[in-house]
Amino acid sequence: MARRLIQAVPVFFGTTFLIYALVFALPGDPIRALAGDKPISPAVLQALHERYNLDDPLVVQYGKYLAGVVLRGDLGETFTGQDVSAIMADRWAVTAQLAVTAWIFELLLGIALGVWAGLHRGRLADTVVLGGTTLLIALPVYVVGYTAQMLLGVEWGLFPVAGDSDGWPVSYLLPGMVLGSLGLSYVARLTRTSLVENLRADYVRTANAKGVPRNRVIVRHTLRNSLIPVVTFLGVDFGNLMAGAIVTEGIFNLPGIGQGVFQAIQIKEGPVVVGVTTALVLVFLLVNLAVDLLYGLLDPRIRYE
Repeated sequence: MARRLIQAVPVFFGTTFLIYALVFALPGDPIRALAGDKPISPAVLQALHERYNLDDPLVVQYGKYLAGVVLRGDLGETFTGQDVSAIMADRWAVTAQLAVTAWIFELLLGIALGVWAGLHRGRLADTVVLGGTTLLIALPVYVVGYTAQMLLGVEWGLFPVAGDSDGWPVSYLLPGMVLGSLGLSYVARLTRTSLVENLRADYVRTANAKGVPRNRVIVRHTLRNSLIPVVTFLGVDFGNLMAGAIVTEGIFNLPGIGQGVFQAIQIKEGPVVVGVTTALVLVFLLVNLAVDLLYGLLDPRIRYE
């Protein structure tokens, strides 16, 4: 764990600097862009430049920003004087609940479908799972979202159509299934492929020859080893779910982080974009650390010597 934490340090610095550079090295003055067609006096412009360190070299700007993040947990403020952490606090819970719902949907249904297909390889169940997941992978998320909203929400009335007025989990079930549909497809296919491969392994044939019950062979031995690539994908995908919910939040009118970042990009609010992506980098790093630790739990043969 200590080695993984040490390796995460340069990754954090490298990714946050790249994000900061991509946002603030773009041509144009964000203060003038914020003012639009309205005139702004040179004195006010200079004062705002000094307040937000816009006249400093890029490396100096990044250093001051990073010092605030590391020493004070301060993600900065917008060009209109709003605290970025406060903006994120209002939206973070929405995106987190949506991402957790989608992730649980991927985890439970994806693994179940993969195991079902793997144990019935070459039969109708396998064909149905492979065909259905291929269809979900091929369809854009907005097509899946609008179709599910119309059928399951409007026509059949099984779920709320939009908004979060019913709270978690009711308001998040339908958007969570839409957001997690692509990941579910990959989890099912990964589980199926890995399970089929491990069912042919020597240790499975040995266990069967010794008379070990089939359920015990599958659950305790085969499935445990088969979940290693699935855990890797689920760990990475949790960060993707947190960062990639812009379309889903828009379809279901959820005021989450994705919608906030999209609006910030439109009005060139760089501090919001940088603050949100910095927090998401930390989420990625922590989830990857958890995945590394789960490797050893699933397969004791794995050691980081």
